[in-house]
Amino acid sequence: MSHGNMTLTLKVWKQRNKNERGKFETYVAKNISPDMSFLEMFDVVNEQIINEGKEPIAFDHDCREGICGMCSMYINGRPHGPKQGVTTCQLHMRSFKDGDTIVVEPWRAAAFPVIKDLAVDRSSFDRIMSAGGFVSVNTGNAKDANNILINKPDADTAFNAAACIGCGACVAACKNASAMLFVSAKVSQLALLPQGQIEKKERVLNMVKQMDEEGFGNCTNTGACEAECPKGISLENIARMNREYLGASLT
Repeated sequence: MSHGNMTLTLKVWKQRNKNERGKFETYVAKNISPDMSFLEMFDVVNEQIINEGKEPIAFDHDCREGICGMCSMYINGRPHGPKQGVTTCQLHMRSFKDGDTIVVEPWRAAAFPVIKDLAVDRSSFDRIMSAGGFVSVNTGNAKDANNILINKPDADTAFNAAACIGCGACVAACKNASAMLFVSAKVSQLALLPQGQIEKKERVLNMVKQMDEEGFGNCTNTGACEAECPKGISLENIARMNREYLGASLT
C-alpha cells in the first residue's frame, strides 16, 4: 500500500474530432494522491496542462458516482481500468503504483465515433432505445401498479438488467464491438415485466434492427462484455434476447 503521493506517466489518446487522425501524447502526472479517483487525477493533470498554455484532455463525466455511465475510458487495455465492477470515476489511484505508465484511450467502435480525445458519441445507444419505443400500458397510480403480481425471480432479473447504465464498456470489451449485452439488458428489463408484454415482439425486432444499422458487430459469446461490465450485467440476458428475437421473428 503506497502512502506517499505518486508520479505517473500518462499516454493519452488525443484526437481533435472524428475526422482527424489521433495520436498518443505523453504527460507526467505529479503529486497524485492514492486516494484520488482516476477522474480527479485527470483534473489535476488538466490543470497542469492549462497552466502550460496547452489544450486540456477532453473526457466525459457527469455524476462521478458510478451512475451516469459517461466516464468511459479504456485504461491499460481494459474498459474502466483494472478493477472489477467499477466505473472509471470509482477507480482510485491506489490501484496503480508510483512510477507506473498508464495508457488511456477512448472506446474503439465504429458505432461510437470520437467527439474529441477520450469522449465518444454514444447516441447510437439512445437511438436503439428510441427504436424500442415505450410501454403503452397505463399502469395507473402506484397502488394499481402494486396490484400486478410479478414473481420474485422475474422481478429480480428485471431489476438486475435495469442496473445497466449504458456506458458502453461491453462494446469496448468485445472484439467485434457488439452491443448485445446492452441491448439484451434493455430488452430483458421490459420483456420480464407484465407492463412490457404488449409491445414485446415489436420491441425486440426494432431494437435489434437499429443495433445492426448502427454498425455494432455480432456477439462472439466470449463473455468479455460481462467480465468488464461495471454493473455485472449477466450474459443470460443475451440468451433471453435471442429467444425473444427468434420467437418474434417466427410470428
